[in-house]
Amino acid sequence: MKMKLTKIFVVTACVAMLAACGTTKENNLAYFKDLAAQQSGTIATAGNYNIKVVPDDELIITVTSKAPEATMMYNVPLSNPALRDDLTGTSQARQQTYIVDNNGYIILPVIGQMHVAGRTTGEISSLITAEVEKQVKDPYVRVELLGVPVNVLGEVRQPHRAMLRRQRCTVLEAIAECGDLTEFARRDNVTVIRTENGKTNYAHLDLSSSEIFSSPYFYLQQNDIVYVEPNQIRVDNSKYNQNNAYKLTVISTIVSAASVIASLVIALAVKS
Repeated sequence: MKMKLTKIFVVTACVAMLAACGTTKENNLAYFKDLAAQQSGTIATAGNYNIKVVPDDELIITVTSKAPEATMMYNVPLSNPALRDDLTGTSQARQQTYIVDNNGYIILPVIGQMHVAGRTTGEISSLITAEVEKQVKDPYVRVELLGVPVNVLGEVRQPHRAMLRRQRCTVLEAIAECGDLTEFARRDNVTVIRTENGKTNYAHLDLSSSEIFSSPYFYLQQNDIVYVEPNQIRVDNSKYNQNNAYKLTVISTIVSAASVIASLVIALAVKS
């Protein structure tokens, strides 16, 4: 009886210790853990950020004035569909978009060829306005980037090439577009890979720290790659599944070979 009580005490103590460890274990799924102890505060950011147009971007350009008929010739006609990536769908008539060619140019009605790569939409608007003002009084030119394409890979719920419909897009918006991180994602090691001016750079972001807001890679650019690394649990599970698959293959091969050998032995025994 005394021995049984001792065993029960030991088991209970072990369970209590495991429970205590579980309650004190650090939460590895949280974002911005360094802000948890503060009720409010100020976060340093990367400062002013203006995305610049690059080849293959798609622009929406609208030219208007107090006299719409005076600027009509500066706009391409409406079409349906209008967007390059929406050719199989149906939509209301919209103004056509301008695709920036490999040399960084677009061709505008009346104005003709204009180099826009390396400029912001505001700068492009000013250039077009200066040209239209030669013929029209007080024109208004609006230039919009249709979207910022980024590739999101790794431990997100829906990895894909996302088209972010804003000109100030963050890594958090890209992750949200893909359904957020999975429970197997490393929040402390998200890699952003960027190619510009013929050079590829990268940076590791720690989403568990508010310091990411001050990183120049927090705001994304066209064709950035966002890779979310799996945590150790995912890696171990993958190895376990691979090992089990290998073992099953080996066992299946051995069983098949044994079956063939047994069939041959039985056939020889019957003949003899």
